[in-house]
Amino acid sequence: MTIGMIGSGNVGGALGTRWAKVGHEVVFGTRDPKSKEVQQLVAAAGGKTRAATMADTARAGEVLLLATPWPATQQILAGLGNLNGKVLIDATNPLLPDLSGLTHGTTTSGSEQVAGWARGAKVVKAFNTVGANIMANTSFGAGRPVLFYCGDDAAAKQAVKPLIEALGFEAVDAGPLSQARLLEPFALLWISMALVHGLGREFAFQLLRR
Repeated sequence: MTIGMIGSGNVGGALGTRWAKVGHEVVFGTRDPKSKEVQQLVAAAGGKTRAATMADTARAGEVLLLATPWPATQQILAGLGNLNGKVLIDATNPLLPDLSGLTHGTTTSGSEQVAGWARGAKVVKAFNTVGANIMANTSFGAGRPVLFYCGDDAAAKQAVKPLIEALGFEAVDAGPLSQARLLEPFALLWISMALVHGLGREFAFQLLRR
């Protein structure tokens, strides 16, 4: 599968590298594909990886991963061209600049806004509830960290689930895209505990059943 990374920062870099190492073709989308940082990322990822402009990445990817800073997301999506029928994994969080809260919540979500901006795309919320360091290394010894995902298109979710599981997460379908109204505040819990309340970044959530 060809996966287009719309954004090649911490999250896009970590996920793209992991997917490349399990055999997917990965295109890192960036404003400057020839930059030193991006070329180093491509070299480190290995496998079938390359860098391209955002628009070229969107055309090439069978599945797209959106990992952009929230304030830039609308403009970046507007520049991608026709996304009709594309599976778009939304890993963004609508964070306030000081990380004290969310710009969307309770009655709507950032993902629902993304779906409005990315007309025709099949949006699946995923990879937003833990940090990039956990995406890069999901090993905790006992059990797998949980990763919730949600979306309105069943086929799109079925395409995303194995991409989650390939990285070592337990993939759990949280329901329709409106469930992003809960997953985005859940992400804020991880961020606040990691960066503000002393837990550090090396933790994730696990789902226990009985």
